[in-house]
Amino acid sequence: MTAHIVVGYTATKAGRDAVAFASRLAAASAAELDIVIVLPSDGRSVITPPDAGYDRYLREQADTWLAEAAAGVPDSVVHREQARYADSFAEGLIDIAGELGAGLIVVGAANGGSRGRHRLGSTTTQLLHSSDVPVVLVPRGARKVAPEVGISRLTVAVGTRPGAEALMAEAVTLSRATGAPLRLLSLVTVDLPPSVDTGVIRIAGAAHAEEVLAETRQALPGGVEAEAVAARGASIEEAVTHLDWQPGEVILVGSSRLAQPRRLFLGSTAAKMLHEVPVPMVVVPRTRTREGAGAGA
Repeated sequence: MTAHIVVGYTATKAGRDAVAFASRLAAASAAELDIVIVLPSDGRSVITPPDAGYDRYLREQADTWLAEAAAGVPDSVVHREQARYADSFAEGLIDIAGELGAGLIVVGAANGGSRGRHRLGSTTTQLLHSSDVPVVLVPRGARKVAPEVGISRLTVAVGTRPGAEALMAEAVTLSRATGAPLRLLSLVTVDLPPSVDTGVIRIAGAAHAEEVLAETRQALPGGVEAEAVAARGASIEEAVTHLDWQPGEVILVGSSRLAQPRRLFLGSTAAKMLHEVPVPMVVVPRTRTREGAGAGA
């Protein structure tokens, strides 16, 4: 069965970024795209007047915005648009993702971010604390990437903490669906106070990173190849900035060990990476059911 990608849309640049990236991903993976606007339910807002005329105007405006979003989706991508009512934007997206068995929820950056950068807002923060579906965080300016670029490479931030297996399974599924090659990334950093002697730690860290990469490559399914790279720097941020990033690249990270099973929680390492990576980031739950998992599953 063809997977669904749910994209949370707002009539903003960030909303157009989310739809543009989701369209490229759907085209590459033969997934179906569901563009969703979430409207406040009756019991949520204290400022929305309880007026049928206003409700009708709001729904008509939402339909107009959805039509504008759909106009930018390639004809080759099967897509639908709908407005949903929920107590929060995040709740509405999670509900419809569950109903459809969606593999991904895609959202744009919050207002105030610069081009090529991520910025978390209330909706994305809520999603990252409550979603049982991988969430794709799209940086500002993603709509500027040409559709024909597609998905050029998948970088996977690998490690040994709980959830590593679910992360790699999601990466392999997405790689097979899109045809994008895998790049395994291990971070070698000395993110410690200046008073600590970092020489031995740096050497040990580099050896450990290479060991993790080797073990991860050996565990890949037959026929799946992957480049392996250890990024080095005095901090997480510095290590990430030294990497090359392609316009059509996507990075996948696992949620924190603090997350509940099948729930997301953005850990400190991923949060630091988010400030520096200029490409969409997929945050994968610590444990992941395979039903509906991954685009093209």
